[in-house]
Amino acid sequence: MSFAMHGVGVSGGIAIGYAHLISHAVLEVPLYALSLEQVPNEIARFEAAITATRLELEALRVNIPAGSPAEFDAFLDLHLLILADGTLSKAPIGLIQNQRINAEWALKQQMDALLSQFEQIEDDYLRERKADVVQVVERVLKELLGHPGSVSQPSSTDVSRILVAHDLSPADMMLFKQQSFAAFITDVGGATSHTAIVARSLNIPSIVALHHARQLIRENELLIVDGQQGVVIVNPDKQILAEYKLRQSQWEIEKQKLKRLKSTVATTLDGTAVELHANIELPQDIPQVKASGATGIGLFRSEFLFLNRDDLPDEEEQFAAYRKVAQDMKGLPVTIRTLDLGADKQLRFADRSGDNPALGLRAIRLCLSEPQMFHTQLRAILRASHYGRIHLLIPMLCSLSELRQTMHLIGHAKQELAAEGVPFDTHILVGGMIEIPAAALAVQAFAKQLDFLSIGTNDLIQYTLAIDRTDDTVAHLYDPLHPAVLQLVAMTIAAANKAGIPVSVCGEMAGDPSFTRLLLGLGLRQFSMHPAHVLTVKQQILKSDLPHITAVAQKMLKAQEPEKLHQLLARLNA
Repeated sequence: MSFAMHGVGVSGGIAIGYAHLISHAVLEVPLYALSLEQVPNEIARFEAAITATRLELEALRVNIPAGSPAEFDAFLDLHLLILADGTLSKAPIGLIQNQRINAEWALKQQMDALLSQFEQIEDDYLRERKADVVQVVERVLKELLGHPGSVSQPSSTDVSRILVAHDLSPADMMLFKQQSFAAFITDVGGATSHTAIVARSLNIPSIVALHHARQLIRENELLIVDGQQGVVIVNPDKQILAEYKLRQSQWEIEKQKLKRLKSTVATTLDGTAVELHANIELPQDIPQVKASGATGIGLFRSEFLFLNRDDLPDEEEQFAAYRKVAQDMKGLPVTIRTLDLGADKQLRFADRSGDNPALGLRAIRLCLSEPQMFHTQLRAILRASHYGRIHLLIPMLCSLSELRQTMHLIGHAKQELAAEGVPFDTHILVGGMIEIPAAALAVQAFAKQLDFLSIGTNDLIQYTLAIDRTDDTVAHLYDPLHPAVLQLVAMTIAAANKAGIPVSVCGEMAGDPSFTRLLLGLGLRQFSMHPAHVLTVKQQILKSDLPHITAVAQKMLKAQEPEKLHQLLARLNA
């Protein structure tokens, strides 16, 4: 039977291949009683599985493939800590002895008890670590059940294989670099989950949040994975298969064509120059930036240096990271956003999430409430500015008082460094992110005080429409074309242009080629996006006639009905 499933596409492209299922071992654990004589051997079998799993994780840690996201190291450290905890490595032995049950069932019982304790934890970050506990337990169970290694290589390498799993750990995902899977799909996960982050780095079609794929798909069934649309087609008929083979071929041809644009200057048909910058999380992302042909870094999300660790990075560690990026970019601009912690990015050792973390103590609010932490980062950024063209970006500004406090702290850090004789760029540019409606409405005042503006469309849309963009139940209401959103974006661009300061868009809208001409028509001349999207956006720019698209974009600002807006957008992109 042919059917389609819809999830969240986290890495684009089209893959056609046969399903290779990964067992969700927790759901398939046997229970059997032991005789008194069997207990010592069962304990030895359990301890051997723990040891084998530890060695496997340690081997993965030592042999992290070149170019892998830096988070891998932290993920593996966390899984090794969980494995070493006596709750999982020692307590099941007592259950084997006292209840005379097999090791698999004893471990599952202990895991279930541990997960129920996690449910009582109020801290969001700690509660979400349940998934890590399950992934570690599954790895041990697979050793016990005789299926070591969580991602097995298909027996046949002559055909494309698509991995189907309930969930995948980051350690599992690392093995993709050594194996020949064409795509992967999972029941759980989101666009910002660890799995999605890894998927994008591997650059293969990937879909998460399918909910029941592992239950409904059988081994060796033919699958089509459309990572762009987030669609999986199971057992497609000949007509659909032929259509997607054609699409797949066209996709590959377009990818090769796009590479030719790397060194082409981004200008519209009428000769208007446009800057295309890249967003990065860590210094290790620089090779991808260079491969994309981006002419700068428009957003360095510095908070990723602070995540997945049990302490704060000190000034020297931060300075080294910022300096490396500045030097590697060889004089091209590097915009470093100060800490945007809070909401879905919490420090492991500090619970500041509150009842509604998206509206709580986050970004610049958190930095101003923790001046010593902020001071350390400001010193590190200023020191690094001596080694390249570094700009400083303040996230989530809401009022001029926040800006004044921030500028005072920047001035204090400058005075300290000057007194110490430490070199830095005394005229470092300072910009602000416009991602709160209040800031967009007061943008003219901010434009007078700042050197540049950056529009964070992800949060601007979330806050304007009162939608939690991580909540599946309201995800369909997340609308970049909402008239209110367009007005705020247009207002911000116009205010910056009037003040004569640069303005960019660094949210998802910037990397979506369907919005490229709209943003150009609203007056935007600088985009910043994931490196993988730079060439597709550049392609749109090269084919754009600015006078024409400006006229259509102005009509869109006057439209109110969704249907009319979509019609005009289609006309814009025709």
